[in-house]
Amino acid sequence: MGHLSTHVLDTASGRPAAGMHVTLQRESAGQWHTVKALALNADGRADGPLLDAAAMATGRWRLLFEVAAYFRAQGVALPEPPFIDVVQLDFGIADAAGHYHVPLLVSPWSYSTYRGS
Repeated sequence: MGHLSTHVLDTASGRPAAGMHVTLQRESAGQWHTVKALALNADGRADGPLLDAAAMATGRWRLLFEVAAYFRAQGVALPEPPFIDVVQLDFGIADAAGHYHVPLLVSPWSYSTYRGS
């Protein structure tokens, strides 16, 4: 059964990005529509899948991670405008029965992602 999940690690502090706000959007007819908005838990994860088996669908998807707001809430002094504000990850789901895990490793100055397991 397919599902979508995410996990964010704050590489500047070496811990999960607890409290970071994340928005999931889906593209339809050339426009982006918000499907879910949430704050990550103490483990830097959503409390459940972003999409469960019933909601999984092929197509173009987007995750928006509010990085600058998270680091400011941690007391990190950032310039204005911040070097990284919102990380936008556009990705595709080609197999609605598949497991898609989209981790983000982030600091105020860099980020990386990959399709996890």
